[in-house]
Amino acid sequence: MDTSTRKRNAAKAALDFIEPGVNLGIGTGSTVNHFIELLPEARARIDNVVSSSRATTQLLEEQGFEVATLNQVGDPDLYIDGADEATKHGYLVKGGGGALTREKVVATASRRFVCIIDDSKLVGMLGRFPLPVEVVPMAQAFVARRLVKLRAQPVWREGFVTDNGNHILDVHNLQISNPLEMENRLNQIPGVVTVGIFAQRPADVILIGGEEGVREIRT
Repeated sequence: MDTSTRKRNAAKAALDFIEPGVNLGIGTGSTVNHFIELLPEARARIDNVVSSSRATTQLLEEQGFEVATLNQVGDPDLYIDGADEATKHGYLVKGGGGALTREKVVATASRRFVCIIDDSKLVGMLGRFPLPVEVVPMAQAFVARRLVKLRAQPVWREGFVTDNGNHILDVHNLQISNPLEMENRLNQIPGVVTVGIFAQRPADVILIGGEEGVREIRT
């Protein structure tokens, strides 16, 4: 079974979490794109849809959904998103697509967070995937120097600008043995908008697409 099929299976399993009258938040990325393709099956159960990025908004509108803002809807009942890495405790690394700030806002606002991944994304410890950090452009070099002091290797995602007008540093060689502590520590660096560690707001449920079907972890 190829990776795309494993992602699609996880995405399809997430449809079962959509209850009638739901205010639904939707993330960004390749696995979420499968979910959006399948979402019309659940249209009758959805009251409002909130998007975490311009790219997701465009895909939802192509499927005939009217996208509301978080300010209009308030706190969503359910948030569905993927991850670049996930642990069995629900801690995640996100932001490979560059939407980490809006993803974190919608995830934190939501009552329940269901993460959909293929089995290659499940890890014992976060940090193999370079950690995205969104930074204010004028602070990019300053933040990079602070990250180097942590024995990490920040690389500017050249030519990329987030939906918020900021830059991304992809941080290599950072072992994240304590995700909560590391998230708090990096958030304290002036100029950091968001760090791609989701530990203060972990996933409540992880749906993992694999060779044997979809496995569910509740954290």
